[in-house]
Amino acid sequence: MKTRILIGLGLLLMTGAAAQTAPELCQGAYFTEAQGKAFLEKQASAYTTLADWKKRAGEIRAQIRRGAELESLPPRPTSKPILHSRRVLDGYTVENVAFESLPGIYVTGNLYRPLNRKGKVPGVICPHGHGGNLDNRLMEYTQKRCASLARMGAVVFAYDMVGYGDQKPISQHKLSKAFKLQAINSLRSLDFLLSLPEVDTRRVAVTGESGGGTQTFMLTALDPRVTLAVPTVMVSAYFFGGCACESGMPVHKRGEYQTNNVEIAALAAPRPMLLISDGGDWTKNTPEVEFPHVQRIYGFYGKKDQVEFAHFPDEKHDYGPSKRAAMYRFIGKHFNLDTSKVFGPDGQLDESGATVLTPAQLTVFTAEFPRPANARVGDEAVMAAVDFK
Repeated sequence: MKTRILIGLGLLLMTGAAAQTAPELCQGAYFTEAQGKAFLEKQASAYTTLADWKKRAGEIRAQIRRGAELESLPPRPTSKPILHSRRVLDGYTVENVAFESLPGIYVTGNLYRPLNRKGKVPGVICPHGHGGNLDNRLMEYTQKRCASLARMGAVVFAYDMVGYGDQKPISQHKLSKAFKLQAINSLRSLDFLLSLPEVDTRRVAVTGESGGGTQTFMLTALDPRVTLAVPTVMVSAYFFGGCACESGMPVHKRGEYQTNNVEIAALAAPRPMLLISDGGDWTKNTPEVEFPHVQRIYGFYGKKDQVEFAHFPDEKHDYGPSKRAAMYRFIGKHFNLDTSKVFGPDGQLDESGATVLTPAQLTVFTAEFPRPANARVGDEAVMAAVDFK
Protein backbone atom coordinates (compact mmCIF):
# COMPACT_ATOMS: atom_id res chain seq x y z
CA MET A 1 0.00 0.00 0.00
CA LYS A 2 2.83 2.43 0.85
CA THR A 3 4.35 1.96 -2.61
CA ARG A 4 1.02 2.50 -4.29
CA ILE A 5 0.40 5.68 -2.30
CA LEU A 6 3.80 7.17 -3.08
CA ILE A 7 3.87 6.21 -6.73
CA GLY A 8 0.17 6.93 -7.32
CA LEU A 9 -1.11 4.28 -9.69
CA GLY A 10 -4.41 6.14 -9.99
CA LEU A 11 -3.26 8.59 -12.67
CA LEU A 12 -6.16 9.16 -15.06
CA LEU A 13 -5.24 12.33 -16.87
CA MET A 14 -1.65 11.61 -17.91
CA THR A 15 -0.46 9.31 -20.67
CA GLY A 16 2.34 6.86 -20.00
CA ALA A 17 4.79 9.09 -21.86
CA ALA A 18 3.72 12.13 -19.86
CA ALA A 19 4.07 10.20 -16.61
CA GLN A 20 7.64 9.28 -17.54
CA THR A 21 8.62 12.85 -18.40
CA ALA A 22 6.82 14.38 -15.40
CA PRO A 23 7.04 11.75 -12.64
CA GLU A 24 6.42 14.24 -9.82
CA LEU A 25 3.15 15.65 -11.12
CA CYS A 26 0.02 14.50 -9.29
CA GLN A 27 -2.84 15.14 -11.68
CA GLY A 28 -6.50 14.24 -11.71
CA ALA A 29 -7.43 11.11 -9.74
CA TYR A 30 -3.81 10.43 -8.85
CA PHE A 31 -4.94 8.24 -5.95
CA THR A 32 -7.85 5.87 -5.88
CA GLU A 33 -10.45 6.66 -3.23
CA ALA A 34 -8.99 3.90 -1.05
CA GLN A 35 -5.46 5.20 -1.50
CA GLY A 36 -6.52 8.74 -0.64
CA LYS A 37 -8.15 7.59 2.58
CA ALA A 38 -5.17 5.38 3.46
CA PHE A 39 -2.78 8.28 2.84
CA LEU A 40 -4.65 10.47 5.31
CA GLU A 41 -4.73 7.67 7.87
CA LYS A 42 -0.97 7.25 7.53
CA GLN A 43 -0.42 11.00 7.88
CA ALA A 44 -2.67 11.18 10.94
CA SER A 45 -0.33 8.81 12.75
CA ALA A 46 2.64 11.03 11.85
CA TYR A 47 1.37 14.20 13.53
CA THR A 48 -0.21 13.78 16.92
CA THR A 49 0.66 17.16 18.46
CA LEU A 50 0.56 20.80 17.40
CA ALA A 51 4.37 20.80 17.14
CA ASP A 52 4.22 17.78 14.80
CA TRP A 53 1.66 19.49 12.60
CA LYS A 54 3.52 22.80 12.47
CA LYS A 55 6.62 20.96 11.26
CA ARG A 56 4.58 19.18 8.59
CA ALA A 57 2.84 22.43 7.62
CA GLY A 58 6.22 24.06 7.07
CA GLU A 59 7.26 21.23 4.76
CA ILE A 60 4.03 21.50 2.74
CA ARG A 61 4.31 25.26 2.29
CA ALA A 62 7.96 24.98 1.33
CA GLN A 63 7.23 22.43 -1.40
CA ILE A 64 4.36 24.47 -2.82
CA ARG A 65 6.72 27.44 -3.15
CA ARG A 66 9.60 25.32 -4.45
CA GLY A 67 7.50 23.30 -6.89
CA ALA A 68 5.72 26.39 -8.23
CA GLU A 69 8.91 28.47 -8.44
CA LEU A 70 7.50 30.94 -5.91
CA GLU A 71 10.36 30.99 -3.41
CA SER A 72 10.95 34.61 -4.38
CA LEU A 73 8.78 37.05 -6.31
CA PRO A 74 9.82 40.07 -8.34
CA PRO A 75 8.76 43.46 -6.99
CA ARG A 76 5.12 44.31 -7.38
CA PRO A 77 4.64 46.51 -10.50
CA THR A 78 4.26 50.17 -9.62
CA SER A 79 1.69 51.04 -12.30
CA LYS A 80 -1.66 52.26 -11.02
CA PRO A 81 -4.71 49.99 -11.23
CA ILE A 82 -7.23 50.75 -13.97
CA LEU A 83 -10.81 51.23 -12.70
CA HIS A 84 -13.67 52.35 -14.90
CA SER A 85 -17.39 52.06 -15.75
CA ARG A 86 -18.67 52.34 -12.18
CA ARG A 87 -22.33 51.34 -11.91
CA VAL A 88 -24.56 52.06 -8.92
CA LEU A 89 -27.01 49.23 -8.23
CA ASP A 90 -29.22 48.03 -5.36
CA GLY A 91 -26.99 48.55 -2.33
CA TYR A 92 -23.68 48.15 -4.13
CA THR A 93 -21.51 49.35 -7.00
CA VAL A 94 -19.55 47.48 -9.68
CA GLU A 95 -16.37 48.62 -11.43
CA ASN A 96 -14.21 47.06 -14.13
CA VAL A 97 -10.61 46.59 -13.01
CA ALA A 98 -7.17 45.70 -14.37
CA PHE A 99 -3.73 45.82 -12.76
CA GLU A 100 -0.30 44.35 -13.42
CA SER A 101 0.76 41.24 -11.56
CA LEU A 102 4.04 40.96 -13.51
CA PRO A 103 5.42 43.41 -16.08
CA GLY A 104 2.95 43.36 -18.97
CA ILE A 105 0.68 40.73 -17.34
CA TYR A 106 -2.70 42.19 -16.37
CA VAL A 107 -5.14 40.70 -13.90
CA THR A 108 -8.68 41.56 -14.99
CA GLY A 109 -11.87 41.50 -12.99
CA ASN A 110 -14.72 43.33 -11.31
CA LEU A 111 -14.82 45.14 -8.00
CA TYR A 112 -18.08 45.10 -6.03
CA ARG A 113 -18.43 47.57 -3.16
CA PRO A 114 -21.26 48.11 -0.67
CA LEU A 115 -23.01 51.47 -0.68
CA ASN A 116 -23.40 53.49 2.52
CA ARG A 117 -20.53 51.69 4.22
CA LYS A 118 -19.24 53.04 7.52
CA GLY A 119 -15.71 52.46 8.69
CA LYS A 120 -13.67 49.46 7.66
CA VAL A 121 -15.44 46.56 5.96
CA PRO A 122 -14.39 42.97 5.14
CA GLY A 123 -12.79 42.05 1.83
CA VAL A 124 -13.53 38.91 -0.20
CA ILE A 125 -11.60 37.52 -3.16
CA CYS A 126 -13.64 35.37 -5.58
CA PRO A 127 -11.69 33.15 -8.00
CA HIS A 128 -13.85 31.11 -10.36
CA GLY A 129 -13.83 27.59 -11.77
CA HIS A 130 -13.39 26.29 -15.29
CA GLY A 131 -17.01 25.72 -16.22
CA GLY A 132 -18.20 25.23 -19.77
CA ASN A 133 -16.85 28.41 -21.32
CA LEU A 134 -14.12 31.01 -20.85
CA ASP A 135 -16.31 33.74 -19.36
CA ASN A 136 -17.00 32.34 -15.88
CA ARG A 137 -16.34 35.66 -14.14
CA LEU A 138 -19.24 37.07 -16.16
CA MET A 139 -21.68 34.22 -15.52
CA GLU A 140 -24.86 34.75 -13.53
CA TYR A 141 -23.84 32.55 -10.60
CA THR A 142 -20.54 34.42 -10.15
CA GLN A 143 -22.23 37.81 -10.36
CA LYS A 144 -24.87 36.78 -7.82
CA ARG A 145 -22.20 35.55 -5.42
CA CYS A 146 -20.20 38.77 -5.60
CA ALA A 147 -23.15 41.16 -5.63
CA SER A 148 -24.80 39.42 -2.68
CA LEU A 149 -21.63 39.57 -0.60
CA ALA A 150 -21.32 43.27 -1.42
CA ARG A 151 -24.94 43.86 -0.41
CA MET A 152 -24.14 42.10 2.88
CA GLY A 153 -21.39 44.66 3.46
CA ALA A 154 -18.13 43.33 1.97
CA VAL A 155 -15.82 44.64 -0.74
CA VAL A 156 -15.50 41.83 -3.30
CA PHE A 157 -13.05 41.29 -6.13
CA ALA A 158 -13.77 38.67 -8.81
CA TYR A 159 -10.91 38.03 -11.23
CA ASP A 160 -10.27 35.99 -14.36
CA MET A 161 -8.42 32.72 -14.49
CA VAL A 162 -5.39 32.73 -16.76
CA GLY A 163 -6.70 32.68 -20.34
CA TYR A 164 -10.30 33.43 -19.34
CA GLY A 165 -12.47 36.52 -19.75
CA ASP A 166 -10.42 39.58 -20.62
CA GLN A 167 -7.28 37.42 -20.54
CA LYS A 168 -8.34 35.25 -23.50
CA PRO A 169 -6.20 37.14 -26.04
CA ILE A 170 -3.16 36.94 -23.79
CA SER A 171 -2.53 33.21 -23.48
CA GLN A 172 -3.99 29.76 -23.46
CA HIS A 173 -5.12 28.38 -20.11
CA LYS A 174 -2.99 25.25 -20.47
CA LEU A 175 0.40 26.96 -20.17
CA SER A 176 2.94 24.63 -18.59
CA LYS A 177 3.37 27.11 -15.73
CA ALA A 178 -0.25 28.18 -15.46
CA PHE A 179 -0.20 27.24 -11.77
CA LYS A 180 2.63 29.67 -11.11
CA LEU A 181 1.02 32.53 -13.00
CA GLN A 182 -2.37 31.93 -11.46
CA ALA A 183 -0.87 31.85 -7.95
CA ILE A 184 0.91 35.14 -8.62
CA ASN A 185 -2.33 36.64 -9.94
CA SER A 186 -4.10 35.53 -6.76
CA LEU A 187 -1.40 37.02 -4.54
CA ARG A 188 -1.52 40.30 -6.47
CA SER A 189 -5.32 40.29 -6.27
CA LEU A 190 -4.95 40.11 -2.51
CA ASP A 191 -2.47 43.01 -2.68
CA PHE A 192 -4.99 45.01 -4.70
CA LEU A 193 -7.88 44.29 -2.35
CA LEU A 194 -5.84 45.24 0.71
CA SER A 195 -4.68 48.45 -0.96
CA LEU A 196 -8.25 49.75 -0.81
CA PRO A 197 -8.52 52.02 2.24
CA GLU A 198 -11.97 50.77 3.27
CA VAL A 199 -10.92 47.10 3.56
CA ASP A 200 -10.39 45.70 7.05
CA THR A 201 -7.14 43.70 6.96
CA ARG A 202 -8.37 41.56 9.87
CA ARG A 203 -11.36 40.28 7.86
CA VAL A 204 -10.22 38.95 4.49
CA ALA A 205 -11.85 35.93 2.87
CA VAL A 206 -11.36 33.91 -0.29
CA THR A 207 -13.94 31.59 -1.83
CA GLY A 208 -14.17 29.87 -5.19
CA GLU A 209 -15.49 26.70 -6.77
CA SER A 210 -13.72 23.86 -8.59
CA GLY A 211 -10.47 25.30 -9.98
CA GLY A 212 -11.36 28.42 -8.01
CA GLY A 213 -11.55 26.15 -4.97
CA THR A 214 -7.96 25.13 -5.67
CA GLN A 215 -7.00 28.79 -5.83
CA THR A 216 -8.86 29.30 -2.54
CA PHE A 217 -6.91 26.79 -0.51
CA MET A 218 -3.60 27.46 -2.27
CA LEU A 219 -3.79 31.22 -1.62
CA THR A 220 -4.85 30.57 1.97
CA ALA A 221 -1.89 28.22 2.41
CA LEU A 222 0.58 30.70 0.97
CA ASP A 223 -0.58 33.97 2.51
CA PRO A 224 -1.48 34.53 6.19
CA ARG A 225 -3.31 37.73 5.25
CA VAL A 226 -6.26 35.52 4.30
CA THR A 227 -8.26 35.18 7.52
CA LEU A 228 -11.15 32.97 6.31
CA ALA A 229 -11.54 30.44 3.50
CA VAL A 230 -14.45 28.68 1.79
CA PRO A 231 -13.07 26.21 -0.79
CA THR A 232 -16.03 24.81 -2.70
CA VAL A 233 -16.35 21.36 -4.33
CA MET A 234 -12.60 20.81 -4.54
CA VAL A 235 -10.99 19.50 -1.32
CA SER A 236 -10.52 15.80 -1.98
CA ALA A 237 -8.29 13.09 -0.53
CA TYR A 238 -7.78 11.41 -3.91
CA PHE A 239 -8.37 14.03 -6.65
CA PHE A 240 -5.63 16.61 -7.22
CA GLY A 241 -7.19 18.80 -9.91
CA GLY A 242 -7.12 17.88 -13.57
CA CYS A 243 -5.84 21.14 -15.06
CA ALA A 244 -2.37 22.58 -15.48
CA CYS A 245 -3.44 25.56 -13.35
CA GLU A 246 -4.06 23.19 -10.42
CA SER A 247 -1.56 20.36 -10.71
CA GLY A 248 0.72 21.15 -13.65
CA MET A 249 3.73 21.86 -11.44
CA PRO A 250 5.26 19.60 -8.74
CA VAL A 251 3.63 21.10 -5.66
CA HIS A 252 2.33 17.81 -4.24
CA LYS A 253 5.31 15.50 -4.64
CA ARG A 254 9.10 15.53 -4.63
CA GLY A 255 11.05 12.30 -4.29
CA GLU A 256 9.69 10.50 -1.23
CA TYR A 257 7.73 13.57 -0.15
CA GLN A 258 3.98 13.43 -0.86
CA THR A 259 0.97 15.48 0.17
CA ASN A 260 -2.59 15.96 -1.09
CA ASN A 261 -5.13 18.75 -1.20
CA VAL A 262 -6.62 17.86 2.17
CA GLU A 263 -3.34 18.59 3.93
CA ILE A 264 -2.94 21.78 1.88
CA ALA A 265 -6.45 22.93 2.81
CA ALA A 266 -5.66 22.21 6.46
CA LEU A 267 -2.93 24.86 6.33
CA ALA A 268 -5.80 27.30 6.91
CA ALA A 269 -5.87 26.22 10.58
CA PRO A 270 -6.73 27.84 12.92
CA ARG A 271 -8.41 30.41 10.64
CA PRO A 272 -12.14 29.86 10.00
CA MET A 273 -12.82 27.55 7.06
CA LEU A 274 -15.94 26.03 5.53
CA LEU A 275 -15.60 22.99 3.26
CA ILE A 276 -18.47 22.80 0.77
CA SER A 277 -18.98 19.46 -0.94
CA ASP A 278 -21.52 17.40 -2.87
CA GLY A 279 -22.39 13.84 -3.79
CA GLY A 280 -21.72 14.20 -7.50
CA ASP A 281 -17.95 14.65 -7.64
CA TRP A 282 -14.66 13.87 -5.87
CA THR A 283 -15.83 15.63 -2.67
CA LYS A 284 -18.53 13.02 -2.04
CA ASN A 285 -16.65 11.56 0.94
CA THR A 286 -16.05 14.85 2.76
CA PRO A 287 -18.20 14.11 5.85
CA GLU A 288 -16.44 10.78 6.51
CA VAL A 289 -12.89 11.30 5.15
CA GLU A 290 -11.71 14.84 4.46
CA PHE A 291 -13.53 16.83 7.14
CA PRO A 292 -12.59 14.64 10.13
CA HIS A 293 -8.91 14.83 9.14
CA VAL A 294 -9.00 18.62 8.85
CA GLN A 295 -11.00 19.05 12.05
CA ARG A 296 -8.47 16.96 13.96
CA ILE A 297 -5.75 19.39 12.88
CA TYR A 298 -7.87 22.32 14.04
CA GLY A 299 -8.15 20.45 17.33
CA PHE A 300 -4.39 20.77 17.83
CA TYR A 301 -5.00 24.53 18.12
CA GLY A 302 -8.08 24.09 20.33
CA LYS A 303 -10.16 25.51 17.45
CA LYS A 304 -12.34 22.64 16.26
CA ASP A 305 -15.30 24.99 16.14
CA GLN A 306 -13.58 27.17 13.53
CA VAL A 307 -13.90 24.60 10.75
CA GLU A 308 -17.23 23.38 9.38
CA PHE A 309 -18.57 21.52 6.38
CA ALA A 310 -21.73 21.85 4.30
CA HIS A 311 -22.43 18.70 2.30
CA PHE A 312 -25.09 18.37 -0.40
CA PRO A 313 -25.32 14.65 -1.24
CA ASP A 314 -27.94 15.09 -3.97
CA GLU A 315 -26.15 17.92 -5.78
CA LYS A 316 -23.39 18.07 -8.35
CA HIS A 317 -20.20 20.02 -9.06
CA ASP A 318 -21.15 23.71 -8.98
CA TYR A 319 -21.51 26.82 -6.82
CA GLY A 320 -25.29 26.73 -6.88
CA PRO A 321 -27.78 28.54 -4.64
CA SER A 322 -27.67 26.13 -1.68
CA LYS A 323 -23.89 26.18 -1.65
CA ARG A 324 -23.84 29.97 -1.87
CA ALA A 325 -26.33 30.13 0.99
CA ALA A 326 -24.04 28.06 3.21
CA MET A 327 -21.14 30.35 2.34
CA TYR A 328 -23.17 33.53 3.05
CA ARG A 329 -24.11 32.22 6.49
CA PHE A 330 -20.54 31.23 7.35
CA ILE A 331 -18.92 34.47 6.23
CA GLY A 332 -21.78 36.49 7.70
CA LYS A 333 -21.29 34.85 11.08
CA HIS A 334 -17.53 35.31 11.24
CA PHE A 335 -17.38 38.78 9.67
CA ASN A 336 -20.56 40.18 11.23
CA LEU A 337 -22.20 40.91 7.87
CA ASP A 338 -25.87 41.66 7.26
CA THR A 339 -27.32 38.33 6.11
CA SER A 340 -30.82 39.84 5.96
CA LYS A 341 -29.72 41.22 2.58
CA VAL A 342 -29.74 37.70 1.12
CA PHE A 343 -32.19 35.76 3.33
CA GLY A 344 -35.88 36.57 3.68
CA PRO A 345 -37.84 36.54 6.96
CA ASP A 346 -38.58 32.87 6.30
CA GLY A 347 -34.86 32.10 6.15
CA GLN A 348 -34.96 31.29 2.45
CA LEU A 349 -32.24 32.53 0.11
CA ASP A 350 -33.21 35.66 -1.79
CA GLU A 351 -30.61 37.00 -4.23
CA SER A 352 -33.08 39.18 -6.13
CA GLY A 353 -31.18 42.30 -5.10
CA ALA A 354 -28.24 41.20 -7.26
CA THR A 355 -28.41 42.67 -10.76
CA VAL A 356 -27.00 40.39 -13.48
CA LEU A 357 -25.16 42.60 -15.96
CA THR A 358 -24.27 41.72 -19.53
CA PRO A 359 -20.76 40.51 -20.37
CA ALA A 360 -20.20 43.69 -22.36
CA GLN A 361 -20.92 45.79 -19.27
CA LEU A 362 -18.33 43.90 -17.23
CA THR A 363 -15.63 43.64 -19.88
CA VAL A 364 -12.47 45.48 -18.83
CA PHE A 365 -10.70 46.09 -22.14
CA THR A 366 -12.87 47.78 -24.76
CA ALA A 367 -12.52 50.26 -27.60
CA GLU A 368 -12.96 53.02 -25.06
CA PHE A 369 -10.60 51.41 -22.54
CA PRO A 370 -8.05 49.51 -24.64
CA ARG A 371 -5.52 46.99 -23.40
CA PRO A 372 -2.38 48.85 -22.20
CA ALA A 373 0.40 49.20 -24.74
CA ASN A 374 2.84 47.13 -22.67
CA ALA A 375 0.44 44.17 -22.29
CA ARG A 376 2.04 40.88 -23.28
CA VAL A 377 0.14 38.92 -25.92
CA GLY A 378 0.75 35.28 -26.81
CA ASP A 379 2.13 32.32 -24.90
CA GLU A 380 5.79 33.03 -25.67
CA ALA A 381 5.60 36.60 -24.39
CA VAL A 382 3.67 35.54 -21.29
CA MET A 383 6.10 32.73 -20.48
CA ALA A 384 9.01 35.14 -20.78
CA ALA A 385 7.50 37.15 -17.92
CA VAL A 386 6.62 34.07 -15.87
CA ASP A 387 10.11 32.53 -16.18
CA PHE A 388 11.73 35.03 -13.83
CA LYS A 389 14.59 33.92 -11.62
